[in-house]
Amino acid sequence: MDAKLSPNQGSNISGIGLASGLVTGLSVAALIFDWMGNRLPWQGMSLTLPLLLCAVGAGVMGHWVIPLLQALKTGQIIREDGPQAHLKKAGTPTMGGIFFVPVAVVAACFLSGFAQEVLAVSALTLSYGLIGWIDDWQILRRKSNKGISPKMKLALQISFAAVFCLWLMFNQPSDITSIALPWVSFSLPLGLLFWPLAGFVLVAESNATNLTDGIDGLASGTVAIALLALGALIAPTAPGLMVFCAALSGSCLGFLAHNRNPARVFMGDTGSLALGGALAAVALLTNSLVALFILSGIFFVETLSVMAQVSYYKATKGPDGKGKRLLKMAPLHHHLELTGWSELQVVAVFYIIGAILAFITLAIGQL
Repeated sequence: MDAKLSPNQGSNISGIGLASGLVTGLSVAALIFDWMGNRLPWQGMSLTLPLLLCAVGAGVMGHWVIPLLQALKTGQIIREDGPQAHLKKAGTPTMGGIFFVPVAVVAACFLSGFAQEVLAVSALTLSYGLIGWIDDWQILRRKSNKGISPKMKLALQISFAAVFCLWLMFNQPSDITSIALPWVSFSLPLGLLFWPLAGFVLVAESNATNLTDGIDGLASGTVAIALLALGALIAPTAPGLMVFCAALSGSCLGFLAHNRNPARVFMGDTGSLALGGALAAVALLTNSLVALFILSGIFFVETLSVMAQVSYYKATKGPDGKGKRLLKMAPLHHHLELTGWSELQVVAVFYIIGAILAFITLAIGQL
């Protein structure tokens, strides 16, 4: 008699296949980028070594940290008004960012020779991770979906963004306030207007990646793609930050080994806020805001879906105080789930879109 797979077993195999495909694809891409850049893949100042080293490091760390998170009862609180299929995820450990983000930061600092710009970006990344950890901890302590207040979270994000911008102001060349437009070989001088924009980018990017983290493997995979593409783009002018991007991309892949469907751990705000902050900080330092905007297309659409949902609900609110919903649920990935897509379908399509955006970004970067 042929053995039949249960639905969970089938999902598990599909999740493994999707994650394995992404790991293989990004590893091959790193090798190709190193070859095109005349870099030896086994050297520290490359894309390949940091990527693979941190992928293995984060994967191994997960086997030790996840049981510890389970013992500490850091189980995720699931929203009751969310997709009903997510209720079975209640109790899955969260705060996974505490192990895979530090792996990348430590590796990047060592491999880059503790370059000043890597230390600065690492500090911003860990600072945003700390905000996320506080929020995650409050959620677990209160046993509800409400952590620190939105105002407090925003104030902390703005504060750390301001400190980073002050460092930029006094340690980077004055032309950092001009945004490069690669397709016309022109820089748009913003002057003092650059600094509020920089603060906005840091806060907005971290919140956008946070909103994207709602399905097993979604944020970890899409951010890994964006980070590697950003690292390849800036490699000629910022080798230290190239290493940082590759290291954090690799850590995302190592985390994905535990976070792919069905997830054994969630990154929580600890991971998602840190990842968004890292992307924004690297883009600001390397004058790659246009590239960041393209690479963040998925995160941008996810954020827009939430804004549109809230705005439409308020605009259609009747005398009874209730409004209409534009989507079945926001962000967009939850809407797709409620229309019949499986988690794996959503993740697979978003990975493909992320790869297309990465290709477009790198193609424009060659202009």
